[in-house]
Amino acid sequence: MGFLDDAKKLADKAQDLAADHKDQVKQAIDKAEDAASGMAGGKYKDQVASAADKAESFVDGLKKD
Repeated sequence: MGFLDDAKKLADKAQDLAADHKDQVKQAIDKAEDAASGMAGGKYKDQVASAADKAESFVDGLKKD
């Protein structure tokens, strides 16, 4: 088993865990959004909000196998 196989297994496990804990993942995304906007002084607020929305949409689409 190679490195890529191990990486794929870890990615699958992470997605399963995120699917099981969607609310907690979304809270973490919101906190990261607030932190990133704060660190940038609000300069990139729209871009940060867009990235957070895309991340939350991805989490919403996760399904447990």
